[in-house]
Amino acid sequence: MSTQKGPVSQFIEKNYLHFNAAALVDAAKGYETHLLEGGKMLISLGGAMSTAELGISLAEMIRQDKVHIISCTGANLEEDVMNLVAHSHYKRVPNYRDLTPEQERGLLDQHYNRVTDTCIPEEEAFRRLQKHLEDVWHAAEENGERYLPHEFLYQVVNSGVLEQYYEIDPKNSWIVAAAEKNLPIVCPGWEDSTTGNIFASNVIKGNLKASTVKSGIEYMIYLTEWYRENSSGKGVGFFQIGGGISGDFPICVVPMMYQDLEWEDVPFWSYFCQISDSTTSYGSYSGAVPNEKITWGKLDIDTPKFVVESDATIVAPLIFSYILGH
Repeated sequence: MSTQKGPVSQFIEKNYLHFNAAALVDAAKGYETHLLEGGKMLISLGGAMSTAELGISLAEMIRQDKVHIISCTGANLEEDVMNLVAHSHYKRVPNYRDLTPEQERGLLDQHYNRVTDTCIPEEEAFRRLQKHLEDVWHAAEENGERYLPHEFLYQVVNSGVLEQYYEIDPKNSWIVAAAEKNLPIVCPGWEDSTTGNIFASNVIKGNLKASTVKSGIEYMIYLTEWYRENSSGKGVGFFQIGGGISGDFPICVVPMMYQDLEWEDVPFWSYFCQISDSTTSYGSYSGAVPNEKITWGKLDIDTPKFVVESDATIVAPLIFSYILGH
């Protein structure tokens, strides 16, 4: 057992010896080894990890250069900031399994949108962010400029206009940490988010042009350029939290480069871990075992591969704590 590690890491090494617990330790040690050997790491965020306050551990991972690029859904991009500016207005519903349809409708009527046991306050969270995003969208359009969705959010966060609303310590916001470092982010399918819907409504009203926010294809081009610059040596690892587009989209950059662009010497992803609660099943990409990815030209035979089949809200902070030496 490493003497440099703190009590959380020592607890993990002493108690997590079998089954998914052992896979958690193996994945954490593999991640650590990958970084020690000079590798870089992509983390993909599916589900509602920002609303689950992953920023408490992920922000420190960003500050300590333990992650080099993030792929996330539009929901995870915006929901970290929503928690930052409206935390006291969130509502927990521990008995969410017992709610009737009428009670669910009551939450809607009170402008609460439920994510499992946590309700996001529409007015305080969405609307506080909306005005400031609309300001930067309009400013870009007036200047003939176009940006990716996360770049607009960085502009808002770095400008300081949200600080008046902060309701948590900003050190626990992963977007604040990422914005300060100008960390690369890929946000495929950003249209499928509340802020994406707000932007679409502005386009439909004739207030903005659809082209002002760059597209998903441009995100793939951005990722291609980043991968080409960062995949030499030990290469880039892939740490996938959950499933969906935040994982599917970025992992495809490797086969796209050597199959579709016909570029030679494109390295495979050099580490892979997925935290998944998706049952391994027929036709489910999120539930596919890592070996299937070999057939798609994403991973190689000897790529370190890990799957932790458990709740990511429990597993990810533990793995991050281990990597941070807590």
